[in-house]
Amino acid sequence: MKMLINGEGRDAVSGRVFPVHNPATGEVVGEAPLGGEDDVRAAVQAAGEAFGDWSAKNPRDRAKVLFFAAEEVRRRNTELGTLLTAEQGKPIREAVDEINGFANILEYYYALSAGERGEYLDLRGYGHTIVRRRPLGICGAIIPWNMPAIIMGWKVGAALAAGNTIVLKPATTAPLTCIRLAEILEGAGLPPGVLNVVTGPGETVGREIARNPGIRKVSFTGEAGTGRQVALDAAPSLKRLTLELGGSDPMIVCDDADIPAAVEGVIRGRFYNCGQVCTAVKRLYVYDSIADEFVRRLKSRVEAIVVGNGMDRGVGMGPLNNRAGFARVTGLVDAARERDEGEIVAGGRTPEGEEYGRGLFFLPTLIAGVPHDSVLFSEEVFGPVLPMATISGLDEALDLANNSRYGLGASVWTRNAEVIARATEELEAGIVWVNQHLRIPPEVPFGGTKESGIGRENGSRALLEYTEEKAVLIRL
Repeated sequence: MKMLINGEGRDAVSGRVFPVHNPATGEVVGEAPLGGEDDVRAAVQAAGEAFGDWSAKNPRDRAKVLFFAAEEVRRRNTELGTLLTAEQGKPIREAVDEINGFANILEYYYALSAGERGEYLDLRGYGHTIVRRRPLGICGAIIPWNMPAIIMGWKVGAALAAGNTIVLKPATTAPLTCIRLAEILEGAGLPPGVLNVVTGPGETVGREIARNPGIRKVSFTGEAGTGRQVALDAAPSLKRLTLELGGSDPMIVCDDADIPAAVEGVIRGRFYNCGQVCTAVKRLYVYDSIADEFVRRLKSRVEAIVVGNGMDRGVGMGPLNNRAGFARVTGLVDAARERDEGEIVAGGRTPEGEEYGRGLFFLPTLIAGVPHDSVLFSEEVFGPVLPMATISGLDEALDLANNSRYGLGASVWTRNAEVIARATEELEAGIVWVNQHLRIPPEVPFGGTKESGIGRENGSRALLEYTEEKAVLIRL
């Protein structure tokens, strides 16, 4: 599979490729060109040449491309989902859902794109003022491997609808589906050069996207340390930035919660995509009066999750995506065990069996009674491991929930309107769920506070992030 630059499939300037492995089997499922700085520069040139015509198009005509692409993505969702499972590892049901989610996002921005946004002001003594919004120009997008289709949709949908052109870098462990989706967009009528995909490592391709002075904005999703480096690299050219970084989302279960519903919320919120979601439940706080029943029910559900190859029928959780993530998760659990930080109620190890031998599998893990100062609470555990602690009440819950350098998401489970009002006001997070967790429809602005990043994706506000204002004062 080749990079897509100016509407053409291209090899890297280096002529080299890198393999993409199935994390469930270790098998090579494809190759991608090993791009570098020169490939990014070629993509920037193509994006610059395409910008004038694309930005001048009627917004409705731009939107039609998104609509037709969404139709084709839905028609091919099983094919695309199969490719996504092969390179990323998630169960095929989750993969197809993600592909459909990409289509949902394109349809949403199609629906928003009836005309350019702006405002009119009648200022006495100054005349008439029109505030116009215009596209920024060439934008860069750097996306991770955990939810590549959805996150590509967040960045590409808003940027294209606003009239920008893009240089996109997928993750090296999951680039193939992104290239296919870009090809579908071009097949739906996207002109050559409007969307360019360059594959390769972050230290070359990603850094050139951040540094290149021709790029006006960079949207990055990934680890917080890498996000800081992106910000430093982008600073000399004063690029606009959207940084969606790490999260350590707390889930608070109050004593009046619907316990079965909250247990199911944990199962989906923590173990979906093998726990490799920035907004996954990563810290569980349960009122002590219901803790015994909650742990009993949750243990049963965690142990019932079927782990295996995402293509196999009945599998509820696939492997971790890459060896670095696998080593980090196993290391954190081993360290907690050595320090006697809580009781491993379920999981805590790799599964046994010949079928797991070459894959990056780790059992869904529940650790109860974890001390509040444990690294399992302070660090982002990007995998299927859930630390839990009991709490005495809402004051303690909010103090613990906010005692983190992250502030991406949080949830509270209760039937009490006063608790809901206070929790939604005081939780330091970019998104707060009540009696649910994890789901983010395209209409909802998404982003974090503190070290979870800056800027917002999703929703109508995302279009504003990809435009700049021009004020026009008229006196007749």
